[in-house]
Amino acid sequence: MPKTSKSGSARKSELPSTLQKSDAKAQRTFAKAHDAAAEEYGEGERAHRVAYSALKHSYEKVGDHWEAKSEKGPSDERARSGGPNAKGDTAEGVDANSSKKHLMEIARRLDISGRSSMNKDELVSAIKKANRRETARGR
Repeated sequence: MPKTSKSGSARKSELPSTLQKSDAKAQRTFAKAHDAAAEEYGEGERAHRVAYSALKHSYEKVGDHWEAKSEKGPSDERARSGGPNAKGDTAEGVDANSSKKHLMEIARRLDISGRSSMNKDELVSAIKKANRRETARGR
């Protein structure tokens, strides 16, 4: 089912819950990428992966919603390698390529305990876990 209306805006009822809580540009980015991928590859998992990949290029997941990144680009190893057989682990929307300072700020906003003694990889893991928890709580 198309994620965009005839006017080009995203159909909120068709979007994942985390995108329903995000800004209109994030919703349009996901919806348009999904519709283009569904047209090319058919409806299903591949269309969703393409849409999330497009979203993660400009947005990062913070808690139960998506926020614009300060710099566009791939968010993790998997996004950098790209393609249907991408290599590396996904950071589930966390911008793993951002600075430690930025990750510390996100961890502070998500109230992650012990963040001051964590290295960058530990921060990414803790933020992923907090994001999953917030998303589940928001459903």
